[in-house]
Amino acid sequence: QVQLVESGGGSVQPGGSLRLSCAASGFTFSIYGMNWYRQAPGKEREVVATISSGGGSTTYADSVKGRFTISRDNAKNTVYLQMNSLKFEDTAMYYCRPTWGPIAASTFWGQGTQVTVSS
Repeated sequence: QVQLVESGGGSVQPGGSLRLSCAASGFTFSIYGMNWYRQAPGKEREVVATISSGGGSTTYADSVKGRFTISRDNAKNTVYLQMNSLKFEDTAMYYCRPTWGPIAASTFWGQGTQVTVSS
């Protein structure tokens, strides 16, 4: 069955860094672009970064551009999100998901990983 297992979150001070990982299984990971999403309390879920299936194309939300880097390892069926210069407003639950296809069209989400930026 499909699994998306996000990990790497934690509590950091402003200016700190974290590297999130999302291990995928149950589908052909390498053919799908992947999104990292986040959802802060009381806010809608938003896409923060996108990577193409081969990893050659990436896009970022304006709020994280220049601070976050998305990457992937198709041999490991894993997508990463390197987060630097973290701000209070980056506090959220972070999720990964394919950009298209049956999973994207479903209500399925992984458990997410919590990122908390606090002093």
